[in-house]
Amino acid sequence: MKEANFSENFLGRENELKTLAGFYSKNGLQAALVYGRRRIGKTELIKHSLSRLSATSIYFESKETFEENNVSSLSEIISDVLGFPPLAFKSIEEVLDFVFRQAGQKEIVLVIDEYSYLRKVVKGLDSIIQYLIDKYKSSSMLKLILCGSYIDTMESLLEKQNPLFGRFDLVINLKAMDYYEAALFYENFSDEDKVRLYSVFGGVPYYTRLIDPEKSVRENILELIATPGSRLETEVIMYLKSEIQRMANAYEVFEILAKGRVKFSDILSESSVSSSPALSDILEKLQKMEIIRKYAPINDENNKKKCGYYICDQLSLFYFKYIYRNLSRLNVMNPDVFFDRFIQQDFEEQYVPKCFEEICRQYLIRKNKACELENPFEKIGKYYYDDPANRRNGEFDIVTQDGNDFIFYEAKFRAAPVTQEMIDEEIKQVNAAGLTCRKYGFFSRSGFDGIKKQNGKDLILFKLSDLYLFTVKNR
Repeated sequence: MKEANFSENFLGRENELKTLAGFYSKNGLQAALVYGRRRIGKTELIKHSLSRLSATSIYFESKETFEENNVSSLSEIISDVLGFPPLAFKSIEEVLDFVFRQAGQKEIVLVIDEYSYLRKVVKGLDSIIQYLIDKYKSSSMLKLILCGSYIDTMESLLEKQNPLFGRFDLVINLKAMDYYEAALFYENFSDEDKVRLYSVFGGVPYYTRLIDPEKSVRENILELIATPGSRLETEVIMYLKSEIQRMANAYEVFEILAKGRVKFSDILSESSVSSSPALSDILEKLQKMEIIRKYAPINDENNKKKCGYYICDQLSLFYFKYIYRNLSRLNVMNPDVFFDRFIQQDFEEQYVPKCFEEICRQYLIRKNKACELENPFEKIGKYYYDDPANRRNGEFDIVTQDGNDFIFYEAKFRAAPVTQEMIDEEIKQVNAAGLTCRKYGFFSRSGFDGIKKQNGKDLILFKLSDLYLFTVKNR
């Protein structure tokens, strides 16, 4: 097998690697679709999975140029990998037909990366591949992987009207890594700083690989995104431009969401988006790109008025909260002064604690999937409540549900330990809303002080270190 060009420092993605290994091990012709947003690590994942194989692999990255150029490039790679003299083909169909036939004699894995580019320059490519899959289904051992970053294009291959509908034996929509996998890229930082780093760079491998372990969190933020000309200064905007037209409205939506205005009606009223259908279209597109996420309270999932939209891509959230609205200031100020004035306090007191809640949710989900919770749950999310006595309503941010039983969790990212008084206050708030639950859970950055059982119910207490001990145990 030709040696794969992958990073020797590949981290995480163990579930996806196991899934691909299972795909490669199946008998006969198999086809897979692997897609996800730019920078998410699709190519590195595939190349790393190929490095574990004994089968012959052909990796081809399509180019947004003429068909003839792609034919020439792919033919050259095939000749090199299979040990043939220079091959001459007139079309992509001829090249692919040749590979399908060669895989009748031995196992071959063919990866076509950036499939969207090739599809754009080869008319009817989906139909060509569908024809070849059907033609060689019983005579070829080829493992075909189509990979791409344009989510709309790649997902269209799965639609009923597409020729390739029903032809994929495996579909991987590669998403950002969770906090515990992201932390593998900066494992020498303190647990507190791991939370801070995740709150800025999220779980996108391209971003996390840029973090310098020799520098502080502040220095990494300044160097990578909060200084004019920094590596990621235009990353968010360029990614959005590649996927969305009429960007002015989308930027506006992001600014409103970054301020914490998450209801559809609020976004519509505070933006210049012309109508509800137009806003729905923007939000749907951003959800497909996995930059924003729509949440409904687990106790009222069908109530559209209680749904909210949240920026789930951390770099986008940080950018629109601190950088985009202050670009003119950033360009004329000393970066350190800019950081102190427009980022530092809110970042520590509001931004990171809010991100900590998301990390705690991810932790509970991983524990639940691993069957490591005493009370496994069926749902996790926000819980919406009405408090008529005090004429208010609100949400509890982390609630798990198992049947009719609920556990309410509170996440505290503060320098002082969580005390019994603080716990009593939180439980009082739950009771005041007329709610009952099986247990109460608390996450604390700085541990706990003088905690007792509450009315016969055990409290579930997690220190910050528990979240990263869990990471080590499951590596």
